[in-house]
Amino acid sequence: MVRRFLPGLLVLLLSGCSSVSYYSQLASGQWQLLRAREPVSEVIADPSRPQLLRDHLAQSQKARAFASEHLHLPDNQSYRLYADIGRPYVVWNVFATQEFSLSPETHCFPIAGCVAYRGYYNQGAARGEAALLKQQGMDVSIGGVEAYSTLGWFNDPIMSSMMSWGDERLATLIFHELAHQRFYVKDDTEFNESYANFVEQEGTRQWRAARGLPPISDAALQQRDQFIRLILDTRKRLETLYAQPLAADVMRQAKAAEFEHLRSEYRRMRDSQWGGDKRYDVWINQPMNNARLLPFGLYDQWVPAFAALFRQVDGDWVRFFAAVEKMGGLPVGQRKAALRQLEGGGL
Repeated sequence: MVRRFLPGLLVLLLSGCSSVSYYSQLASGQWQLLRAREPVSEVIADPSRPQLLRDHLAQSQKARAFASEHLHLPDNQSYRLYADIGRPYVVWNVFATQEFSLSPETHCFPIAGCVAYRGYYNQGAARGEAALLKQQGMDVSIGGVEAYSTLGWFNDPIMSSMMSWGDERLATLIFHELAHQRFYVKDDTEFNESYANFVEQEGTRQWRAARGLPPISDAALQQRDQFIRLILDTRKRLETLYAQPLAADVMRQAKAAEFEHLRSEYRRMRDSQWGGDKRYDVWINQPMNNARLLPFGLYDQWVPAFAALFRQVDGDWVRFFAAVEKMGGLPVGQRKAALRQLEGGGL
């Protein structure tokens, strides 16, 4: 009975204003993932499994225990299970905007609310959706996703798509996704992802300290922050541009100039401040459009505000989560005002 009706349940939980075929691939993909799960403890104990896999999973369980015991994240079976999915990404997200807008095309689901992307378990289907959107004149970007959270509806597994990561990156993923399980606001991707990103970053800092490791190098953190700031500054300039009453051809030329300015500023910063470190070259040299900038605004916009909130509660995770839940319960306008006040040093 469960096997027969679970796909229908998934459609109810995950689907919204979309086609039946889209519902079907969501249900089928999630069901296949659920069927592939097995306890991590059994994989670790199985001598027929690759030793590297067993060692990696053993380390992941130390981070998983730390997440619940020290970061006060949910203590359930999520990330205590493993699934070999046989592909590099579990889903491919399709982001889209209008040609002269940085507002994402949103898709709404009963449980998750409205999100700024559409996920596909098959890369070909994602490319097909992207092609259709491009034909409509939209800016489109496809991003492979190595993990996601079902927000506690199911016990999410560690997936084989994560096994190429180092132990620390896998730990950060566990912290991030469990943060979504701890709290999630419908229809506010920027809030949800910035909050989870902060939990990931602070959790990683504490995880390193607990193992006697030094903090992540200031240089690496500074480069990441400078790169993100460069992208966010470009977004602001584009938003100002798109608000002007310009003819389409003039707007298009100015848009291209902004993207070239982004590349130029990146190269100047890379060569003058980073000693020629090319870690972001692959990203910056790919074709640029509005949709490629979306994840930066969605995932990073309010991280400084959540960092300020954490300082206000003296680094107490229980008080922090209570404050996050209180803020998440505010009407959206008041919520954003509270975040801006935190970011500016208020509250």
